[in-house]
Amino acid sequence: MKRFVLAVSSVALAGLAVSPAYAGGKAASSTAPANSSSKVTCTTSTAVGHTPIKVAQPVAATKKNRTITLNTNCGSIVIAADGIHAPLAVNAMTAFANSGYFNESICHRLTTQGIFVLQCGDPTASGSGGPAWWYANENLPKGAVNDYPAGTVALANAGIQDGHATNGSQFFLVYADTTLPPAYTIWGHVTSGLNVLKAIAAAGTDNAFGNGDGHPNQTVSIVTATSK
Repeated sequence: MKRFVLAVSSVALAGLAVSPAYAGGKAASSTAPANSSSKVTCTTSTAVGHTPIKVAQPVAATKKNRTITLNTNCGSIVIAADGIHAPLAVNAMTAFANSGYFNESICHRLTTQGIFVLQCGDPTASGSGGPAWWYANENLPKGAVNDYPAGTVALANAGIQDGHATNGSQFFLVYADTTLPPAYTIWGHVTSGLNVLKAIAAAGTDNAFGNGDGHPNQTVSIVTATSK
């Protein structure tokens, strides 16, 4: 399966190799913007890449705003999920969260140059995992400088394949204003926990994919997730 990626400086990263199952952080080699919090304490994570549980695709996309909470080993991240403008995404994220799909899953990618995001939602921790179904793009920005501002939560995808979008379970959390092609569904905004993201980013990345892009040095995992 094609790896779920984001474009950095208009260069596609789909061809970069990833390890089958990422299990921890590496020595620091790249760091994020300096406005990161020093008050965040992370506990040791025992999460490892694993086979995702099966989750049925939601039958109907109910238009309802929700609150999705990611309880990570570095603290809670609370997301105001926009079910009015991105009902397909929010219903999918609710199904994943409330089924335990995200539990004990590693956030496998941190980017600290060009774009500023933490990518999560793949239980395999390979960057290629997801459910056996896709859904369409929604709520795409118009395309401008900083079209994915700090606090944005959006879907990662593998581009258009066989004429359809490839949205699944993977998503990214933006910790500093970021400019991207308008190709990633915006489905929420961080209302609490941006300091957690900035602290994770400040610890840097192992630069496994180059240009400040790789696995987080500070291992971060979603211990549990809920949607209400």
